[in-house]
Amino acid sequence: MEFIDLKTQYKKLQNEIQENINKVLLDGNYILGEEVKKLEKELAEYVGVKYCATCSNGTDALSIALMSIEANEGDAIFVPTFTFYSTAEVVSLCGATPIFVDSYEDSFNMDAEKLEKAIKKVIDEKKYTPKAIIAVDLFGQPANYDKIKAIATKYNLFLIEDGAQGFGGSIREKKACSFGDISTTSFFPAKPLGCYGDGGAIFTDDEELYKLILSIRVHGKGSFKYDNVRLGLNSRLDTIQAAILLPKLQAFKEYELDDRNKFAKLYESKLQKYVKTPYVPEEYISSWAQYTILLNNLEERDYVQGKMKEKGIPTMVYYPKPLHKQTVYKDYNYNLEDLKISEKISERVLSLPMHPYLTEETVNYICNNLIDIIKEYRHE
Repeated sequence: MEFIDLKTQYKKLQNEIQENINKVLLDGNYILGEEVKKLEKELAEYVGVKYCATCSNGTDALSIALMSIEANEGDAIFVPTFTFYSTAEVVSLCGATPIFVDSYEDSFNMDAEKLEKAIKKVIDEKKYTPKAIIAVDLFGQPANYDKIKAIATKYNLFLIEDGAQGFGGSIREKKACSFGDISTTSFFPAKPLGCYGDGGAIFTDDEELYKLILSIRVHGKGSFKYDNVRLGLNSRLDTIQAAILLPKLQAFKEYELDDRNKFAKLYESKLQKYVKTPYVPEEYISSWAQYTILLNNLEERDYVQGKMKEKGIPTMVYYPKPLHKQTVYKDYNYNLEDLKISEKISERVLSLPMHPYLTEETVNYICNNLIDIIKEYRHE
């Protein structure tokens, strides 16, 4: 059993993918070829923004976003503590300071009330200058942008949407990767829309920011390749990866997103009496990058995961340690009392197999075994 079944997906799309790859090989335009331009156009149209620029990976996408708003030493960037390290890493790399914010237990996304509390504290202490918020669409579900965008506007902060896991999700039919002043995503193979290597994209409606992004991703170029007007990165999407993503994007739009949601509903119907299943608010759609349940405590989680492995059912823990607990941030001592929910959920989360090529039989098998193991542990 596969946790994310990329092999079955490839078999279904093999002819289109191979045809596209062969075209690139025959054309010989391996960097920023026509397929890249076509992909950027289709991605912008799907997300519903004016501009899309692809890049080498999702981490670079965040770095470029921060470089385009000139985030620097002395700036405070507010990020969720319950997420993957890259969201904070890029902040530290540009010299700014990540200010960690707790998450809601039900959605795993950034807690808007604690976000505003952290912003007020930074303003009052006058040690850092609030610059931007990076909100993460964790596990496929968009963050609470109704509240977060209002907070960003209130305090005149840039809003960056980290949609690495959220691509395809939506709020009232407005797509993920369209909520930020700048939004980013990742095409890492395990993401909802993944390539066969690394890749990323940056989205915006702001023409000036878009021009900066195009410059930064190619060594800060000006009017031509050898006119360098600012510091930048070497972060271009390979044409072959764009050629792979084009048919995968069509499959994602046509049936994969629907199938992810179908299997998520089946999981919920089977498991909601035994574990805390993911909460998706009304008018929200998740792209289900992961299907993550909450068990009662660390001991139960570890027992269940071990027994599931014995049954041949893969599971994963995203994430076992919040960012403020990472060794690299061992000296972090800011608003620690407001980060307790993330510490608790990191001990209880468990992600089950989730991809559009599951079957009802497989989901039932996973759920039946999980329920039996939980009953065994709880002596029910």
